[in-house]
Amino acid sequence: MRFSGINRRGAAALAFCSLLLFIASRPCAAQTETVLYTFCSQPNCVDGAQPEASLVMDKDGNLYGTTVGGGANNFGTVFKLSPSGTEMVLYSFCAEAYCTDGAYPASELIIDKAGNLYGTTPNGGAHGYGMVYKLSPGGTETVLYSFCADRDCPDGEYPSGPVVMDRKGNLYGTTFNGGNQDSSDGTVFKISPSGIGTVLYSFCLDRWTCTDGGEPKGGVIRDKKGHLYGISTGGYGSLFEVSRKRHESVLYNFADGDYPNGQLIMDEEGNFYGTTFSGGANGDGKVFQVSPGGTETVLHTFAGLDGERPEAGVVMDSDGNLYGTTYHGGANGAGTVFELSPGGTETVLYSFCPGATCADGAYPIAGVIIDSKGVLYGTTYGGGQFVENQGAGVVFKVTP
Repeated sequence: MRFSGINRRGAAALAFCSLLLFIASRPCAAQTETVLYTFCSQPNCVDGAQPEASLVMDKDGNLYGTTVGGGANNFGTVFKLSPSGTEMVLYSFCAEAYCTDGAYPASELIIDKAGNLYGTTPNGGAHGYGMVYKLSPGGTETVLYSFCADRDCPDGEYPSGPVVMDRKGNLYGTTFNGGNQDSSDGTVFKISPSGIGTVLYSFCLDRWTCTDGGEPKGGVIRDKKGHLYGISTGGYGSLFEVSRKRHESVLYNFADGDYPNGQLIMDEEGNFYGTTFSGGANGDGKVFQVSPGGTETVLHTFAGLDGERPEAGVVMDSDGNLYGTTYHGGANGAGTVFELSPGGTETVLYSFCPGATCADGAYPIAGVIIDSKGVLYGTTYGGGQFVENQGAGVVFKVTP
């Protein structure tokens, strides 16, 4: 329970690296995890607590993210972390009566060229069903759109994922529920720079079969032609496309017990990559690839010591290696950071909680991001050095 599998030294390390070279034809290097910041280091957790979302980095190396807890009002924060480890809360949610400015942000942010941040909250807003917001570099928040603006929420409710932006500044995303009068299983939406909301698609148009999917989670990605792709979690889950003409098609239906999670990514050939929370040969989740034609390839099946139950998607480097996290499993049962080569060889880069207090973090819900030097950055939902607060999470980096 308290053994870390990444500290390989001496002959053992040489033998291990030789084995990986033989299998994957790639160099092996020891990985070092560094805690950049531990949350709830200030009284009443005004600095934030329990981050669930992946980070975003600006050109100067500053990291930005959200926490679902803590802050001045205990409804979550948007924070900034400098390269030197100085944390600043840019915004504390529910600063307004009835949380019209949003509450409990659980999705990652995006950043524009001017340094403005954009995100969603699943709660709060003018009607209490979530909203899309913009945050200036100085911390001024603007609510761009509040969901459930009309009776029965035809415009959607509870946005659970991030947004993406096109060249004109329009934002695209998903809501977990809501939709037209015959549907309540979520929407794909567009928000204009002026704050006009448009429903591009409402899921589960046929309430008896829901063959088009439902309950989308993780937001959408957008290709060069303007088509949107995402994951729906209704049933066993599906991978869907919404065309520029608002036509929805299911590209792939997942098998019984898979339950896809997190954000999709797409490579230059149009292949999709992601994770499932469960399913796979061992029931502990998997990493998958789905071709443009809708054929699934299981790239890796988790089995406990190599991680289990991934909550987030993956990122890809220029060599085609995939990186991600698992919520459970690893050498200590508190989650992992992993690498998956194009040939399908999985390497656990770090297993969380090798010590009694989990000062290095525990249970990462969010995925990782990667910089130009191959350094990975992420957050954990729990752990950290302040055990009296039951572990409010950390920001970490894993360095080759």
